[in-house]
Amino acid sequence: MEVRTTKAEQGEATRAALVRAARELFTEHGYGGVGTEEIVRRAKLTRGALYHHFADKKDLFRAVHEQIEGEVMAAIAAQMAAGAAADPFELLIVGTRAYLDVCTDPAITRVTLVDAPSVLGWEEWREIDMRHGLGIVIAGLQGGMDAGVLRPQPVRALAHLMLGAMGEAGMVIANAPDPDAARAEIEPALLGVLEGLRVPGQ
Repeated sequence: MEVRTTKAEQGEATRAALVRAARELFTEHGYGGVGTEEIVRRAKLTRGALYHHFADKKDLFRAVHEQIEGEVMAAIAAQMAAGAAADPFELLIVGTRAYLDVCTDPAITRVTLVDAPSVLGWEEWREIDMRHGLGIVIAGLQGGMDAGVLRPQPVRALAHLMLGAMGEAGMVIANAPDPDAARAEIEPALLGVLEGLRVPGQ
């Protein structure tokens, strides 16, 4: 049992090293500018180790993308939780702004917004985005409805629409020549969409 546990731990360490090396390289050079030889060299491992844990470079990229998506959503949730006593509508604004801030970080957007849609395909990219982000969007909208600051409506359908709008905003920012300027332009438009959901006078 102890030997199996050690092997499992070694396997996890090897996988983590590959993901870490690939993440660094994909961020620096983009998916198309990185080969598997470069990844294993950066990770100080062999090609055999890579193909033991991942089917191919695309599979490794998927793991990197999933890792970043999870980290981004956890960071946004933490920012929203830090203001848990605030007005529910303000929490939605905090979450939206936190997401837009992330979209100006090239270390994140190069993988998640620039390369991922083309490497994984639009359908899989959207599925991963929804899986990581849908829950937090539903929670924020439901909190607003429960507090009476948002008009009652089917929350899951609305969350899908809002996540789609945020994803498109992120794509515009990530692909803009000046991401900071694009973010400044998009924020009031996206917050205006939220404002349109608000109960008048609340």
